[in-house]
Amino acid sequence: MLSVHFCVVLSLILLCLCACRTAPRDPRTVVFLIDSSPANLDPRVGTDAQSEHIDELLFDGLVARDRSFHFTPALAESWDHPDSKTLIFHLREGVRFHDGRPLTSRDVSWTIDSMRKGVVISSKAATYASVDSIEAPDSHTVIFHLKQPDNFLLTNLSTGAMGIVPEGSGREFWRHPIGTGPFRFVSQQIDQDVIVERNPLSWSAAPGIERIRFAVVPDSITESLELEKGSADMAINSLPMDALPVLAKRRDLQVDHAEGTQIQYLAFNVRDPLLDDPRVRQAISCAIDRELIIRTLMDGYARPALSMLPATHWAFAGEGPRFDYDPSRAERLLDEAGHPRGPGGIRFHLTMKTSTDEGTRLLAAVLQQQLARLGIALDLRSYEFATFYADVTRGAFQMYSLRWIGGNEQPDIFSYAFSSARFSPKGANRSHYSNAKLDALLDDAAENPDQGRRRDDYVEAQKILAEDLPAINLWYRDTVIVHNKRLTHIEPTPSGSYSFLETAQLAQ
Repeated sequence: MLSVHFCVVLSLILLCLCACRTAPRDPRTVVFLIDSSPANLDPRVGTDAQSEHIDELLFDGLVARDRSFHFTPALAESWDHPDSKTLIFHLREGVRFHDGRPLTSRDVSWTIDSMRKGVVISSKAATYASVDSIEAPDSHTVIFHLKQPDNFLLTNLSTGAMGIVPEGSGREFWRHPIGTGPFRFVSQQIDQDVIVERNPLSWSAAPGIERIRFAVVPDSITESLELEKGSADMAINSLPMDALPVLAKRRDLQVDHAEGTQIQYLAFNVRDPLLDDPRVRQAISCAIDRELIIRTLMDGYARPALSMLPATHWAFAGEGPRFDYDPSRAERLLDEAGHPRGPGGIRFHLTMKTSTDEGTRLLAAVLQQQLARLGIALDLRSYEFATFYADVTRGAFQMYSLRWIGGNEQPDIFSYAFSSARFSPKGANRSHYSNAKLDALLDDAAENPDQGRRRDDYVEAQKILAEDLPAINLWYRDTVIVHNKRLTHIEPTPSGSYSFLETAQLAQ
């Protein structure tokens, strides 16, 4: 039904458009469709997907990570670890910010200290709680002195996790961000577009694309039409799955995809009187037919998830308790939790908040149907993304669904999302889940240099989370890019990042 509906709507709209003339646009500009505006392009502040993806093009971290999650040089040519509480970085020579200012060690110390000392208010500040002080003995040396060992500091200083900003950058920096990345900021119109251009001062290889306009198009069908008309060049992970076969038949379009690490999850507010019982959360998990959703809504472009970590990660563990699709078990769990069916078969009502993203709304509608069979009446509330995300970060929800994008490629995601010390806004524990045993395991894993022991900690942590289910891991989403064939050398990244734009080429 979804495919027929999409094709009918698409045909009707195309008939209306065929008599319209497409406004000419600069052929040197790549039009990249995104479904929402970045919330904040200050890399110290923005944590939503669009902010982090675009920031990765504008800013560099001290180190980078390759596809195997190994660290490689970035702004730091090398680094030393003389002891467990000291980390020394040696910066590249000749790196300049987009405005021509040279990069120095003072910029690095300012970037981190401005969060730690409250110059900017950021949920990322808690990520650097292990830092005692930062020393800049000369212009190209930065020394981090730690309060305790921190196995994740390199990860949290890497490109994509943090970008280095110029010394003195304050709370208004997001209005005109300046970095050292391969692209530089030109302009932003909220809910309209973000424009970036090639950075002529880039210390790394110059991108093959001269200019990119990230055009905000919240409606996925409109995105498809823009690609059909040729007025847009690409979209990633935002098109309706049933549109892909239609778009793939276009002679001027190409669909590329790769297995991804992005994970769709369903989160609960465990402070809520209905959701504070793990049996209720377990029952909801047993009511969700993931395989059916993957086949229908996702058109097979996803794989069921047993953990937040990618299945290939050294710390991955999928042997914990399972609450797979089992309606009978779901019924028993709710009865045991003291929620019998009442008049009309209803046990209780819940509210799920979503953004206006079409894919998320369709998922919510399917969840509504599946939970209804269990006697749970799920009320849906859709908001513009900024409003929705603000409610999520301040804990004003019962249920919501989002994706972890990139951040779940390292095991410190468990602390960021579930540690008692990381309640939002100090982290992403928006569910306000608290478990002392989990906290102890994660603290030990963060400080212990023995990877075998750290893996043991993470295996136990994943078992606890699989049992308590403050959030349900639904599936890993494939990275799917639809692009005009005038763009070449497109290589989808597992995390769905936009870093492929650094090496993509544009045929004139």
